[in-house]
Amino acid sequence: GRAGARTTAEAEAIADAIDATGGRLLIAGVATYEGAAAQPDPGRTDEAVSALLATTADMFLRLRARVGGGVPLIATAGGSVFFDKVVAALSPVISRDSNATLVLRSGAIFFHDHGIYDRSLGTLDARKGFAIGGGDASARNAFRPALRVWAEVLSRPEPGLAICGMGMRDVSFDQGFPTPLTVFRAGKPVSAQPRAEVFKLNDQHAFLSLQPGADIAVGDVIEFGISHPCTCLDRYRVIFGVDDTGQVRHAFPTYFG
Repeated sequence: GRAGARTTAEAEAIADAIDATGGRLLIAGVATYEGAAAQPDPGRTDEAVSALLATTADMFLRLRARVGGGVPLIATAGGSVFFDKVVAALSPVISRDSNATLVLRSGAIFFHDHGIYDRSLGTLDARKGFAIGGGDASARNAFRPALRVWAEVLSRPEPGLAICGMGMRDVSFDQGFPTPLTVFRAGKPVSAQPRAEVFKLNDQHAFLSLQPGADIAVGDVIEFGISHPCTCLDRYRVIFGVDDTGQVRHAFPTYFG
């Protein structure tokens, strides 16, 4: 896990310390981040996440008993991978409390990606964790990646290799390399899209392995999907929004504390 109390007893001690401030601090609720409980083994991940959320629900009830029914409380959790489990575990507790709010913090889902979160939503679909209008739905099909990076092909130094002007300073790589989506030439997609894969990043360059005979030339522009928007957004002070034709229509400034 990350920061925070590891046991109910430790969480109770924090609540005791808040009460001891004489009103300078007030109990507002309980927060957790279940994504940090993930394990390499999917079965152990399910157990760890479920146990953490059960502890969170229990701690919420303990806080409610401590502060009384007149104090508004918040229960907050939810990354962009297990938010269905958060709702299943905490919503029944919160819905029975007329003065409580459940807050999901699934930030990455607003941008989605072509990597880790795309794969994670596939896993969510396998456990039938997503619904729209009360009916089961495919999360993987319902969410569309909104963040892409474009880079020019700078060199074709040898067969099977292309170098693009995009590197670790420009794109996230902690949860997988970017995925080539579309090759453009003179502003239009090439007729036969080549298969390519990023296998290495330098500070400002991406190394792409190509299939034999791939039609990629110096000056082409490649559209890449990314993996993990959280560590990509903070590289840019402005993110441009495009319309369906690819024309830039918006400029969104970013702010980070």
